[in-house]
Parts: sequence; C-alpha cells; structure tokens
Amino acid sequence: MAEALVLNVLTAMAMVHRFRIGCDRAGRTGFRICALLLGGSALSAQVPMPASEPGGMVRLFGTDAAILESQETRKDLPCTVVPAKASLGFDLKFHAGYDVSIPLKELAGSENRLTMIFRVVPENRADEPVYFSQHVSVPAIEDDAHGDAVLQGIVDVGEGKYHVDWMMRDRAERVCSSNWDTEASLPAKDKQMALDIAPNVVEAADSEPFKQEPPVEREQHEGPLNVKVVVNFAPQNSQSATLQPLDTNALLSILRNIAREPRIGKFSMVAFNMQEQRVIYRQEAASQIDFPALGEALGKLNLGTVDLKRLSQKHGDTEFLANFITQEIKDEKEQPDAVIFAGPKVMLDEALPQDALKQLGDVKFPVFYMNYNLNPQANPWRDAIGNTVRYLKGAEYTITRPRDLFFAWTEIIGRIVKSKVGGTVSRDASSQ
Repeated sequence: MAEALVLNVLTAMAMVHRFRIGCDRAGRTGFRICALLLGGSALSAQVPMPASEPGGMVRLFGTDAAILESQETRKDLPCTVVPAKASLGFDLKFHAGYDVSIPLKELAGSENRLTMIFRVVPENRADEPVYFSQHVSVPAIEDDAHGDAVLQGIVDVGEGKYHVDWMMRDRAERVCSSNWDTEASLPAKDKQMALDIAPNVVEAADSEPFKQEPPVEREQHEGPLNVKVVVNFAPQNSQSATLQPLDTNALLSILRNIAREPRIGKFSMVAFNMQEQRVIYRQEAASQIDFPALGEALGKLNLGTVDLKRLSQKHGDTEFLANFITQEIKDEKEQPDAVIFAGPKVMLDEALPQDALKQLGDVKFPVFYMNYNLNPQANPWRDAIGNTVRYLKGAEYTITRPRDLFFAWTEIIGRIVKSKVGGTVSRDASSQ
C-alpha cells in the first residue's frame, strides 16, 4: 500500500513552530512516524535572530551567510518551495509565507535535524533585514517510506514589497535554498483601513491567540461607553467536533477590534456555545476583556460529545437560545449603551417563539449582530440571532473578509456614539 505522511509546520516563519501531523491512507511506517511526533515534543522553537549588538549584524555561520548572499537556488537536499501570496487576515495584518515539500525517502534513516535560516528584507529598508532561524527534529524514518514532508511557513508583514532569502540544511550539510519577492498591498478602495502593523515592518507571526491586550488609553471627554458583547464560539460547520483555528482567530479578531476601541470604558463579555447549549465564560463591567481567562475557558469545550439529557429535549436548542437572549438583553444589573452579538449563524429547526421575543420589551439601547460567515452564498437566510436583532430594530453585518470587519466596526461604533449622545440630550431635556 502506498504510504503518505504530511508534516505540517504551521508557523515556520513565526515565533513558535508547530508540527501538525495528518496521515491519509498511511501504511505501517507512516503511522509509526505520526505516533512518534504526536506522542513526543510537538513544539520546536523558532526565534527571530537578534543582532550581536544593538544596530549590529546578525551572526551567522560563514557557509549559511554565503548561501543567503549568493541567492542561488540549491537542491543538494531535494525540495520544492512554493511562495504564498501575502494575504490580509482578520487580525488586520498581512501574512506572507511558503510551502516547502521534501520527499520522505530523502529523510530516511536515523534521526535527522533540519535547520532553516531565512531573512525578509523590506524594499524600502534594504539595510534592515529581519532574520529567523528554526530547528526541526525528524524521527527515524524507514527506508521504504513514500510520500512527502510538507512544511508551511508564515510571517506577518505590513504594506510594502519584500525579498525573502531562504535556506534549509540537514545534519549531512545538504542544502536546499530559494529566494523570492512578495508584495502586500491593500486595494485602492480599502486604503482607508487602519492595519494593525505598520508599512514595511516584518514580525514573527503571533503564536499566542489569547494573549492579553496592552492597556488602551480611554477617552473621557464624552463619558466612556459601556458595551456588552455576546459571542457564540462555534465552528462554521455546526456539526464539526472541533473549533477550527481559523474560526477561533476570526472571532478573537472581532473581540480585539472592540477591545481596542478607546471610546469604550466598560466591557461586559459573554461567551457561549450553541452545540453545548451553555455559557462558557462571563466577565462583567471590566475595563478590558480578559483574553487569557477566555482562552482557558474555551479550552474546556468538548464538542465531540453528546449530552443525553439534551438529546431527550425535542426543542432544547430553541429553548436555550430564547432564554439566553432574554436573560442577556433584559439583564437588570446594568444598562449598557449597546449589545453586540457575534459569531457564526445559528440555524434552528424552528424559529424562536414570538412570546419569547415579546418578553424583550422596548429595548432602550442599540443592538448589533456581527455575523461571521465565510460563505454567505451557501447560507443566505437570516438565522435565529439575526431574526432577534431584526425584531429589536437592530443592525446585522456579515463578516466574510477582513475588510468587512473593519468597515462594520467603524459603522457600529459611530452608531453607538450617536445613540449615546442622543440619549443624553433627551434625558437632559426631559429633566428640565
């Protein structure tokens, strides 16, 4: 039987380098290698290479420096390098990267070690190259192994043009090297977007999705806003047994855009999951969102199991969502300046009962829905949360691309501020 093994190094140009192993129709050898990698240390640290002194040069082995400087394509260690076009992520940073494949037969034998060194040079800062190094341990591979090892890398860049010089060597000093140019640029219609990385800047890709946001200097001249955010942390596919990194990162990017808004002074944040029909995390009236605590709570999600009690409830999902939304909208502990729902669509077998919607009463604050939907053409119908927001005369925004997130939030915060100022004027007039 043909054996296939794919070793995906998810962040080869990032601060942390991870092996993710997928075995498709792998034979005995392939499964053995998978077990070794999955059972052992799956993390391999990659770090930006610092200069020997401030403002100085990065120290490299003479042969490595010569290979990078020569910009020669070498295949002593056979490999195929395919650059990936720089693309804008939901984190409002460009991600440029590559795929490199190596035939497993070239790695056959005793344990090996791959060392990758590469530099990214901004065109407008040719004297400021950014260097990265990476060491990847390879387990012993049998001589009859077939298939390829595929390494995928990514680095964060701002708008600009860049040149990449890349090399990899094994313990036998066989070398694979390549170089290419890449460009990160916003379309003309999106030039007003404020990215989260400056032009001509190269950074290691973020390896900590739940790291805490730095403090934000909040505006006080019109009174800080008090906003409640309700997020459904769930995969795009409601039947999926895992929350995919792409979905998690997109939802976190929505949250981080809200968290960085200087006009918001207080956050109440509720994370829930429709598949488990439960609240995962709650934070009330805080000066900033606690992302590490949120990450710890999400780590306890267990989407691959089924609660027998929930199975016995014929309309359990509808009842849960109706009660949940009523509780969050009619929360009497504090009156927010806005409530923002976010997450993928929640498609139920039946609509929320009209009686439940009527219980929401006359809401005194604006309600918004940031519907994260990567393929709106496949499901163009309004979901249960969208119907509720429409009933409350709120506004829904479909978040399919990074630009959607930027422009949606720009409009939402403008409407919240307008509502806050208008409400203040009305209350002042009625008190006179």
